Amino acid sequence: MAEQSSRGQVRSGTPEPDPRISAPALGGVVFAVCVMVIIGACHAIAGLTAVLSDNYYQTQNDYPFDFDVNGRGWVQMITGVIVLAAGLSLFRGRTWARAVGITVMGLSAVENFFFTPYEPVWSAIIIALDILVIWSLASYGHREAHKAYGEPL
Repeated sequence: MAEQSSRGQVRSGTPEPDPRISAPALGGVVFAVCVMVIIGACHAIAGLTAVLSDNYYQTQNDYPFDFDVNGRGWVQMITGVIVLAAGLSLFRGRTWARAVGITVMGLSAVENFFFTPYEPVWSAIIIALDILVIWSLASYGHREAHKAYGEPL
């Protein structure tokens, strides 16, 4: 049954969700999703390139973590698909995708750390973006997610 408040507004029995969401929190998640999709696509394309062309990456003679080019390509391609899927799931509002996003972005940062001798500038850029995405996803809590999508807690 609806009741009338002192301001003349009709209220139903359930309280409406609080519409106030901090703009940096919501903007941070949108930024994180966009960056995750871009990083995932770049990882997948670079991995596919490494799998199709053995001469894409040069071997490093004095590097203790010198990987097989084909193996590196498969790792990078699989990581890219997982990051891309997590980004798209986050964009659809899946709350579990936040934890997956934080995890895969951490793995992406570690992966790029190991592959730094092959592409030093690109790896540094991706590591910085990974850390920014982790911070954005970690600062956007469960309560804000439900406010953004209008779901009850």
